[in-house]
Amino acid sequence: MPQSPTTAAAGTPASVKQPETSKLLKILGPGLITGASDDDPSGIATYSQVGAQFGYGMGWVMLFSWPLMCAIQEISARIGRVTGQGIAGNLKKHYPASVGVSIVSLLVIANIINIGADLGAMGAALKLIVGGPALLYVALFGLVTVLLEVYSRYSRYVSVLKWMTLSLFAYVGIVFVVKVPWATVGYNLVVPHIKFDAPYITAVVAILGTTISPYLFFWQAGEEVEQVREDADKQPLKGAPDQAKPEFNRIRIDTYIGMALSNAVALFIIITTAATLNAHGVTDIQTSSQAAEALRPIAGPLAFFIFALGIIGTGLLALPVLAGSSAYALGETFGWNVGLARKPGLAKAFYGSIAVATLIGVGLNFSPIDPIKALFWSAVINGVVAVPVMGIMMLLSSKPAAMGDFQLHIGLKVVGWLATAVMGIAAIGLFATWGS
Repeated sequence: MPQSPTTAAAGTPASVKQPETSKLLKILGPGLITGASDDDPSGIATYSQVGAQFGYGMGWVMLFSWPLMCAIQEISARIGRVTGQGIAGNLKKHYPASVGVSIVSLLVIANIINIGADLGAMGAALKLIVGGPALLYVALFGLVTVLLEVYSRYSRYVSVLKWMTLSLFAYVGIVFVVKVPWATVGYNLVVPHIKFDAPYITAVVAILGTTISPYLFFWQAGEEVEQVREDADKQPLKGAPDQAKPEFNRIRIDTYIGMALSNAVALFIIITTAATLNAHGVTDIQTSSQAAEALRPIAGPLAFFIFALGIIGTGLLALPVLAGSSAYALGETFGWNVGLARKPGLAKAFYGSIAVATLIGVGLNFSPIDPIKALFWSAVINGVVAVPVMGIMMLLSSKPAAMGDFQLHIGLKVVGWLATAVMGIAAIGLFATWGS
């Protein structure tokens, strides 16, 4: 029988993969890792393509999307921390089963395609650096990710993920080895030059779809639940209201810093590719590895090496988030024991779903499926799924039956609904420009 949140919160030495005395994820934890994982190789490809095609003209989208990201991710975290259940668990409890199963199914499909695309980009990047067979690297990256996620101690694994967020600074470093017209960058950040043609609208939609993705909601909520389970002093806030103020402060700081890091890195990628590729007439970039390779003759071997290495580092960070968010969603939907802190024998279905999702992602790279088209379909599904998930999250977080006395305050409610509306418009824009 699946354990209840209360039972799981207490935990036992036999049910977890770490000492009960571990103090994890003090201030920077779920929000930091979630934000950093948003800049995965697929996201790098999108930002590189935008920078190469439009120069500095899209930087404003990163500033515009930051408060929207902060709001929806804070709401995700609050749902997990208050209820002691993730997004899928709350969908199952408060909405018809068909709603939860449909959304989770689409989430898992999009995540698997994303895993495949990220693995392919990582393999291609390593091949660029050291040579050799890219497909072998794809398989090795997939295997290493699964083994770490299944068999490493949760405390140690989370520490590794935190340190891996440093890989994002590779893209900050590149800016300082290429020539950037900062006055032009600053002007375009605060004075958007919006065009209403298909390429421009599609690019804006691509950025928003890459930046605000459903797997991030499920992961951050799931990690908040994980914190409750692994710390005997914590309980879901509905049952421990005295813990609410410091926990909400922690969530807010963690989320805002994590999302700021995510969007700052994305902005630096756009600036780098605008200053190098776009400035030299290279405007057609489809993958992150293509961007790295194109940088070599323009910005030099150091910029190429840093960019390619960053693809591998961000991929190693994003893969467990993609596979893990799927496992949390499936586990809560079907009543499995879930949690990365559990020993493999006590959460076989949960860990099995992580392994299967990663294995299928590896397999996609050995198939005749076009990875660029697969990535497009992943973006389409993510864009479609994000809107109803965000809408349901907004309703759920204002529902007394779910949140008790911790329903959303007016500020979060306004920005959360604004984020939902923006994503809805983005989804409409995606279909309106489809095929243009």
